[in-house]
Amino acid sequence: MADSPIRAVVGLGNPGAEYERTRHNAGFWFVDRLAEAAHAGFRVESKFLGALAKARVGGQDLLLLKPATFMNRSGQAAQALAAFYKLAPEQILVAHDELDLPPGTARLKRGGGHGGHNGLRSLHQHLGEAYARLRIGIGHPGHKDRVLEYVLNRPGAADQAAIDDALARAQAALQTLLASGWDKAAQQLHTDAEKAARPPKAGKAEPPGD
Repeated sequence: MADSPIRAVVGLGNPGAEYERTRHNAGFWFVDRLAEAAHAGFRVESKFLGALAKARVGGQDLLLLKPATFMNRSGQAAQALAAFYKLAPEQILVAHDELDLPPGTARLKRGGGHGGHNGLRSLHQHLGEAYARLRIGIGHPGHKDRVLEYVLNRPGAADQAAIDDALARAQAALQTLLASGWDKAAQQLHTDAEKAARPPKAGKAEPPGD
């Protein structure tokens, strides 16, 4: 798939204060960071079924969308945005929580299946599968029967710190993507994640003092 310029970032999550800090809202956290860095505010736009911000990121104009449809109907909001601004799916980056990646990890991906994620399932129905993704690791509870409770609860302090660090690296990678293309951004995010996971080198032992 050839590079297409990203023109919109859709963050996935559930609206409402009770969901604000839950793992399932990691996509909202990412677009919130982008808007804050660009000093851009979100405004409810009924025609897009969500809140929209227009931000300058990496020298380019981006549309930032937080659907207000709840997770399992996210595709309706993304489709409305795409239709109004005449966006191809490849020009939309969808930021979402990812059970199959540990906290502290983020990955860029183009195309592919929805992996059972209800937000991505809805996007597949309304946009097809060619849209780009930012997969934000939240870890897995260990058993599929615990997934719903897990994603709708807050991460612990250590996991939250790791996720926040991954979001910062993803923010930097997005600027690289916009300036230098997909491959460089994906490599940057992968390399940064490896560095973050690597334990610090032990210092040389000092000889005993007199």
